[in-house]
Parts: sequence; structure tokens; C-alpha cells
Amino acid sequence: MEKIIEIGSLDELDGVAQAVLDALDGRTVVAFDAPMGAGKTTLISRIAALLGASDAVTSPTFAIVNQYEGSRTIYHFDMYRIERVEEALDFGSEEYLSSGELCLVEWPEKIEPLLPEDTMVVKIEILSDTARRFVIR
Repeated sequence: MEKIIEIGSLDELDGVAQAVLDALDGRTVVAFDAPMGAGKTTLISRIAALLGASDAVTSPTFAIVNQYEGSRTIYHFDMYRIERVEEALDFGSEEYLSSGELCLVEWPEKIEPLLPEDTMVVKIEILSDTARRFVIR
């Protein structure tokens, strides 16, 4: 099932974050398909906040993975710097992705062969400086 949400400002982002959580339906891996600057990390920060994480959510561009604790453990990946799937295997990505914990993945196309079949995809389209379209499937 696909859900499309359009927002005009960041003030509406909590509703998108809740829609992502509501659509999980037992899935634990979410792939964020979006261009640079679309707001992937900002949306992930709202999802983490809704789950009670109190840590500041930042893009793990150099660390590759950040962990946040709330009502559940959240692993936040930024695969932007990954050049080969083997690099993701080297840091144990398969263990994270199969852990049953919530895994939120930026730049998922870099590790597509490693993603579970039931991975949720959140596509973010830039409509203007403040407006976005989210396609959740």
C-alpha cells in the first residue's frame, strides 16, 4: 500500500514521521530515497523524537551509523560514503539490518543488495524550498 503526503513547511513534519511509524506494520528497515538536501536527516530526527529518543539526531556521514535509544533502539545509517557493498559488510551492516531493531537508512541505493525484501521505502521529492512530497510504501 502506498501513502502520499505533501507538506508546505517543516511544521507539518511530525505528521509525516507518525505516518512512517504507522506504516511499519512489523517491518524494521526503512530506506529513505531522496536527493541531497531533501530533509532525510530532519525526518529521521522527528521519527526518533516520536519514539522518545532524547539524543540529538545528526547525520552519521563519517561514522556511518548512529544509535539512539527511546522506546526502542534506533540505528540511523548514512551510506553516502560507501563505494562498495563490501564496505557495508565490513562494519557489520547485515547484523544491524537483521537485528529486529529499527534501522533508518539514508542513501540505501548504495547497499541495495543487503536490504531485506520487506524494506519500507520513503521517497522524498522536493517541491520548493519548504514543500515536500513523501511517498511511503
